[in-house]
Formats: sequence, structure tokens, C-alpha cells
Amino acid sequence: MSPSRTLPTFLQAEVASHNTSKSCYVTMGTRVFDVTDFVDSHPGGGELVLEYGGKDVTHILKDETSHTHSEAAYEVLEESLVGFVTTPKVIDTAVTSSHPDQIIPLPPTLDGANELKQNGAANGVPVFASTGMSSEEDLSKETDLVNDYKTHKFLDLNKPLLMQVWFGGFSKDFYLEQVHRPRHYKGGDSAPLFGNFLEPLSKTAWYVIPIVWLPPVAYGTYIAREGCSSIFEEASYWLLGLFLWTLVEYILHRFLFHLDKFLPDNRVALTLHFLLHGIHHYLPMDKLRLVMPPTLFLALATPFWKLAHTVFYWNWHIATAVFCGGIFGYICYDLTHYFLHHKTLPAYWRELKKYHLQHHFMDYENGFGVTSRFWDQIFGTQLAPPPIKTL
Repeated sequence: MSPSRTLPTFLQAEVASHNTSKSCYVTMGTRVFDVTDFVDSHPGGGELVLEYGGKDVTHILKDETSHTHSEAAYEVLEESLVGFVTTPKVIDTAVTSSHPDQIIPLPPTLDGANELKQNGAANGVPVFASTGMSSEEDLSKETDLVNDYKTHKFLDLNKPLLMQVWFGGFSKDFYLEQVHRPRHYKGGDSAPLFGNFLEPLSKTAWYVIPIVWLPPVAYGTYIAREGCSSIFEEASYWLLGLFLWTLVEYILHRFLFHLDKFLPDNRVALTLHFLLHGIHHYLPMDKLRLVMPPTLFLALATPFWKLAHTVFYWNWHIATAVFCGGIFGYICYDLTHYFLHHKTLPAYWRELKKYHLQHHFMDYENGFGVTSRFWDQIFGTQLAPPPIKTL
């Protein structure tokens, strides 16, 4: 299922028609689950499942007289979520609304969602399949730490995360599914990562980036002037480096940070992925793990220093000017990335903010540009706009 599409919305009559061993749906509230594959393997026999085919199973799952179901039963359902059903409350809200087209078909617009909330039908709002979220506001909704771990059996946010990834025994598919379903920890605080003296090294305030990297860029630009024929020549190569950074930004984000499908299925690869970028998608509003720690960027920048001096081999100073322009581009990227997550911005950056946060809550397999959409447009990885609501 493409992450950029929402789960479908069913009519109740349509859900009710899926009540055979060939296609069996059940509901819990507004959520629809396809349990066809579970009919034959149900411990009490498939007839018990088919008895509730097309119906709501909320009460029977909790019925102690019949049989109290284990957490495993709920996990099976969570893995079988296929869509949402329009409940009477959703339909009633649409009927009485002056703008029903903003409510159905689901998902609703922002105004439609507010109407649903006012009428107690908020559970009718569907989510994006890959992230479990429906809007950028969801990124800042507090995660119930106990229930989240109990439900998903992934990471306990009350304990150091790194060793949980290392020792978790997670398959690659399960890890990627969970790490791209954002959580929000204590208002944007940093969840424990190492749980020891290394913890401070994983946190970087945004203002550290210009403090650490602007002086070397200024110095490098100054000494590069010596080997250039004019200020214009140096500025041209410096701006070339700035432009090349935008391509490097796209390539790193798409092919390194989102190596996802090509990751080896072992704990070394998953742990490295988590450290490099997975933790950012898992906790996207963490204020101190948003910009890149200087030590990590130094490791990534060193090969590009050598590459610049290999490509522009005929003039060390020109290569240095190109490299300094690129590093300035990185500074702009990291600050932009932080502000897109945490600041109120002017008009152009508001659109960029909306675009980038969609990468987190809607479709992590597209939308790799952070400072601009240019390379997404060139390489066909632009985010699809949210569905337009029509009757």
C-alpha cells in the first residue's frame, strides 16, 4: 500500500457484506479489519469469527463470560486494519453541516475534522496507512508511553532506546513500520538514547550549528580568495558549491537516510539506521535531536572535502571555495530543518514547513527536499497533495 494514500472509507452496508470465509471484515468503532486470513486459524474455530463477520466486535472481545481475549488478539487486528466505516455520527454531522463536502468522503478537511470533533465523531477520521497519523498536528500529540509499548511491542520510551533496538530482535519490516510511526515524548523533550555518559553527545541545540561551522566557512572563504583571479570568480565557485549542496542534501536524505528497502536485515544495520535518521522519524519533534551533531557531520563532510579537491584538482583555492559554499548550504539546511519543525515562519517557509511535515506524517518515501522542492520535482519524488474532498 502506498504511504501517500489514505485508508478507504466504507459504508456500513458494505462492511456487513464481508461476512464469509472468502472475505471477512469486523469493526471496532470506526475502524475496519480484514480478518479473512485469521478465520481458519482462530483457536475457537472459524465459525466463531464468521458469526461476527461484518459486525462490531468491541464488546465480544471484552466479554469475560464468552472469552477474554489476549493482547495477541488485538495485535492481530491492528495488523489487519484496512479502512474506516462511516458511523451514524459521521453521517449525521455531514447531513447537518453547511459544508458536507468537507466531511465526506473521508478524510475530512481541517474544518470538517473540527465539526466531527464537536459532534463526538472524531474517531471517524482516517489516518495515513504508513504513519498512523492524519495531520501535522498529530506529530505533537503526547504519546501514552505505557500503552504505546503495550500495544506495539517496539520500544519503551521510558528506557534507553539504543540497546532496545540492538537487542530487540526486530525484523527489518517490523522495525521500518514502527520507526516511521511518529511518537511524541513529553512535549518535545529527548527520550533516553544511551542512558549513560554518552547521552549529551546525542543532543545538539540548533544554535550550535552556526557557532561551530560559520567561523571555518568564513576562514576558508578568506584563504580561498588568494588563489582566485577575482572576487567574482571566487563568488561564482562559492555559489556553485551552495547549489551543489542542494543536490547533496537530496541524495543524502533519499539514498542514505532513507536506505530503508536496501537495509540488510540484521541488528547492526537497523541500529545504525536508527542512530542516523530513524530516531528522527520516530521522535520528529525532539528539539535536541533535530540538527546534526558536529562530530557526525564532520565524519560525513570529510569525504566531500576530498571529493571537492579531486574534482577541482587544478586549483586548491577554487576547490576550497566550492567546499565552503557547500558547507554554508549545510548550515542553512540544518537551521531550516529545525525551524520547519519548531518555528512560526513567513509565507514561503510556511509552505515549505507544510511540505516537510507531510514527509513525516503522510509519506516518508517521497518529499526528500528540505530547503527546497527543486530536486523532488526533477526526480519525480514530490509529495502528492492531500486528497481533495468532493462529494
